[in-house]
Amino acid sequence: MPELPEVEALAEHLRTHALARPVARTDLASMTVLKTFDPPLSALTGRLVTGAARHGKFLDLELDGLHLVVHLSRAGWLRWHDQASATPPKPGKGPLEFRVHLEKVGGPGFDLTEAGTQKRLAVYIVEDPMQVPGVAKLGPDALSLDRASFGELLAGRSERLKTLIVDQQVLAGIGNAYSDEILHVAKLSPFASAGKLDADAVDRLHAAMVGVLSEAVERAVGQDAARLKGEKRSGMRVHARTGLPCPVCGDTVREVSYAERSFQYCPTCQTQGRALADRRLSRLVK
Repeated sequence: MPELPEVEALAEHLRTHALARPVARTDLASMTVLKTFDPPLSALTGRLVTGAARHGKFLDLELDGLHLVVHLSRAGWLRWHDQASATPPKPGKGPLEFRVHLEKVGGPGFDLTEAGTQKRLAVYIVEDPMQVPGVAKLGPDALSLDRASFGELLAGRSERLKTLIVDQQVLAGIGNAYSDEILHVAKLSPFASAGKLDADAVDRLHAAMVGVLSEAVERAVGQDAARLKGEKRSGMRVHARTGLPCPVCGDTVREVSYAERSFQYCPTCQTQGRALADRRLSRLVK
């Protein structure tokens, strides 16, 4: 899933390549991807791109009074093109869900694509991003909190750290991959209780969050959109590295799996050498 660094890089890519260009045409390849009906899709035609922004993991293309807000979900992506086919896409054929032509049909623009069968990519056309339910419910952005505010956010919370920092209504922008990385850098167990961390642990967690995300943004911004996924993978220490050695201590990176996802961690760095039982096989070991 694209997270804060990748979405920020996509927003910067659009600010660099799409700004001041008019929308020539939009092609909707899947009716289910468009979650709003008023304003209509046709309202975008002729409007200039006036900016691009990020709200948590939502991408916001500003179009002269309207906003095209996109949530890429787990398997969605934005693909920039210098020249697109002028032939409208056939519904249900391939990963293409939505296409925007800029300046002229067949000219520059971008595709929104989604791999796999679980179609969750969402597009909203609104006058205000806060009209998008997911945006309206977002907690503070992960890169907006200072240490004091972060400590207040954690205080009294009973959730496990892994659960809390990926909850977009608590903290916006962090997903499964970067939460693994943040907890590894902070040397904290994914199952530690958020409200029971001492001051030193909160210090480490805040510093890791800011450091991991800022470094990832720095690596991602300026990259061609097609290379961002590879750039994300190349910077990972434990996420998606099950069975490989931890780059810090050399211990084997372990995994805990759920129905649709999994997370990775290093026992030596994060759990005092104790392995957490895989939930597919037995109950979790606290």
